[in-house]
Amino acid sequence: MQLYQSSIRTVNVTRYITPLREGGSLPAIAEADDNFMYVLKFRGAGQGSKALVAELVAGEIARALGLKIPEIVFANLDEAFGRTEPDEEIQDLLKASEGLNLALHYLSGAIMYDPLTTKIDPELASKIVWFDAFVSNVDRTVRNTNMLIWHKELWLIDHGASLFYHHSWESFEKQATNPFKQVKDHVLLKQASDLKAADTFCKTMLNKELIESVVSLIPDEWLMDDALNETSTEKRNVYARFLTARLGVSEIFIQEANNARETLI
Repeated sequence: MQLYQSSIRTVNVTRYITPLREGGSLPAIAEADDNFMYVLKFRGAGQGSKALVAELVAGEIARALGLKIPEIVFANLDEAFGRTEPDEEIQDLLKASEGLNLALHYLSGAIMYDPLTTKIDPELASKIVWFDAFVSNVDRTVRNTNMLIWHKELWLIDHGASLFYHHSWESFEKQATNPFKQVKDHVLLKQASDLKAADTFCKTMLNKELIESVVSLIPDEWLMDDALNETSTEKRNVYARFLTARLGVSEIFIQEANNARETLI
């Protein structure tokens, strides 16, 4: 079994190719100085740097669980990118996102997962439901599956809506025991018949040290974009404490998922 290693490359964006007009975040396809294309997520968009923190932390936890995630990189955006863009909305977004952003390797030729045509085996479906409940990802529904089929394998994308507790920072201890009622809308819930086995597996893969390793990847500048007085170290500690506490009470969200699943079958 391959062990997770907490390492994120940094690239410099060299070419803005095209916006992906999805929701209000306006991610874009861009090219970097390593000659690869990426889906670029901007710190100046919608939910700001918190969405990037969620994307990074949730994505790397998924990777630690053996789930397929496009490579996540830090992406530097030069101030010059906002000068020649003719679209005023995109120009403002680029100007607000100068500096360090986040990008995911672009899976060229991938198609969106369609639950009507593609079935996922119960073991994998159960691990994905467990993961989404653990990180409180509200954005894996029939309307928006946020999963791609690439080279005949299932890849998970778009985790910026995870860890929604950090939008009300003070309540993180209470939120750690949240049963995650939104699991009832999960696109894979009906197929997730091995949730108990998934819980056992995931709890052998994750621990306090690994969680702290993932959280340590969060750049200081993403943590200082709000008005709170805590230092970046203190904020990373909150993320680590939240996730470690949530791991310890996984039976709460597993029971919620099983209860919701019983209404579907």
